[in-house]
Amino acid sequence: MIRYIFVIMINLLLALYYIGRAEYIIKHANQYTEEQRFALDMTVIKVIKFTGGIRTKVYGAENLPNEGGYVMFSNHQGKYDALGILYGHKKPCSVVMDEKKSHMILVRQFLDLIDGKRLDKDNVKQAMKVIYEMAEEVREGKRFLIFPSGGYEKNENEVIPFKAGSFKSAVNAKAPIVPVAIVDSYKVFDKNKIGRVTTQVHFLKPLRYEDYKGMKTVEIAKLVETSIVDCVMANSET
Repeated sequence: MIRYIFVIMINLLLALYYIGRAEYIIKHANQYTEEQRFALDMTVIKVIKFTGGIRTKVYGAENLPNEGGYVMFSNHQGKYDALGILYGHKKPCSVVMDEKKSHMILVRQFLDLIDGKRLDKDNVKQAMKVIYEMAEEVREGKRFLIFPSGGYEKNENEVIPFKAGSFKSAVNAKAPIVPVAIVDSYKVFDKNKIGRVTTQVHFLKPLRYEDYKGMKTVEIAKLVETSIVDCVMANSET
């Protein structure tokens, strides 16, 4: 948490500029391409990484599908997770976030710039509506990142079991599923330390629709979870 406060304070003027710029673009979204809006978020991520002493090693970017929409499913560790994954992803991508955490200053602008989704974990009807909206947009070629564990709470490099419901987004869209394993991401903003820190993002081999066609979402969730657990265990010291 100390690093989080430090990064905001040292970049206070830039943060104010970003908020104003982001709000303007959000209100005039039709005048800006998806790439332009994503680029502003990427600029902020790079500033956060530089001033925060954060290094993110990216592996397996070649596994990302070159065309069409897909859904990335990642383990969840802390506040830096989405930033690290988007940094490694490079291409425009939307994020599904817990509704309760999505309205914080900077977070709200960051999410709205990339047309992110807010999911209320306590409202099953609303959550399923978001999942079906995702499926429709993925069919149209959009890319999404979602954390199927639904949250994090001092789990560090331990992978919390995945919820099967979130996988309906890819199943209904008949789209590729890309497992993403993050390692040591919790050390960035969820530890009261300042100093250089290194995280890892692993884009694993995607599951094509043909690979999981006919499987139940519970089975798909377990398959993806297992591949991520294996990767985290092989690449972490904790």
